[in-house]
Amino acid sequence: MTTPRTAPPIRLIATDLDGTLLCSGGTVTGRTAAALAAAEAAGIQVVFVTGRPPRWMQQVSAHIGGHGVAICSNGGAVVDVRRGELLESFPLGEAEALAVVGRLRAKLPGIAFAFEYPAGFAREPGYEVRMWGQDENHPVGPAERLLGDGGPVRGLFKLLAKHPDLDPDKLLGEAREAAGDLAEITRSAPIPLLEISAPGVTKASTLARWCAGRGIGRDEVVAFGDMPNDLEMLAWAGTAYAVANAHPQVLAAVALHTVSNEQDGVAAVLEEILRHRGDEQANGRAGGADGYPKRPLT
Repeated sequence: MTTPRTAPPIRLIATDLDGTLLCSGGTVTGRTAAALAAAEAAGIQVVFVTGRPPRWMQQVSAHIGGHGVAICSNGGAVVDVRRGELLESFPLGEAEALAVVGRLRAKLPGIAFAFEYPAGFAREPGYEVRMWGQDENHPVGPAERLLGDGGPVRGLFKLLAKHPDLDPDKLLGEAREAAGDLAEITRSAPIPLLEISAPGVTKASTLARWCAGRGIGRDEVVAFGDMPNDLEMLAWAGTAYAVANAHPQVLAAVALHTVSNEQDGVAAVLEEILRHRGDEQANGRAGGADGYPKRPLT
């Protein structure tokens, strides 16, 4: 592992969830839970920054920290998870979403759409649901009806677009070519599934806003991720780690790597941060510790 540069003391840890913090099945291991709790006890805020919609956050609410807040839908929503309250949102307008839908349909025949918004989830008939919430009742219909006047979708956190057979990276490239000037288009799943947000809305933009409101500088932030939807956040943070199982594009873009999510890669870094901080304090240099790991993570 390359040693990061000297930096101000860490005040905030921003971590993706699926594929990064969570292991298979979307669970938090005992080691990771202990590391998150220890970081919070040491005065370091932990913020989950995820592509998940707010409705999928209760599974990790016990580990969310004293503030209770998560950045969801790739920056489209800021949510108090414990209170079930939407604190802030940065929606993709209905007209803009329809424009994206039109361009992607023309470019990518067979594509189908779904919609995450404050009241829940809606989808087109061709959009198959195979994950959490598949048994929930939700509106089903063409995008034009769901997004049009009188339709249920308002305040769209994230537009989803699924293709039946294209390679996921090829799908992303084609979609950005067709509609990248209208919205932020990214991906985080291993299947051909796009995640589309309002222009300028990314994990990085909303995390930066959160930090600015609390007087936290980017050099005081450590971020973790694994997929293309994490790239902006990893580039923005003063220090960034890719887990070993990350997408090749993420591994290439991020200098610092930790072990995989299945090996508690985030916890391994947090433990080193806290150990280094403790060593500095024991040596009477608490005020000057930068708190970053100085040896390889295993």
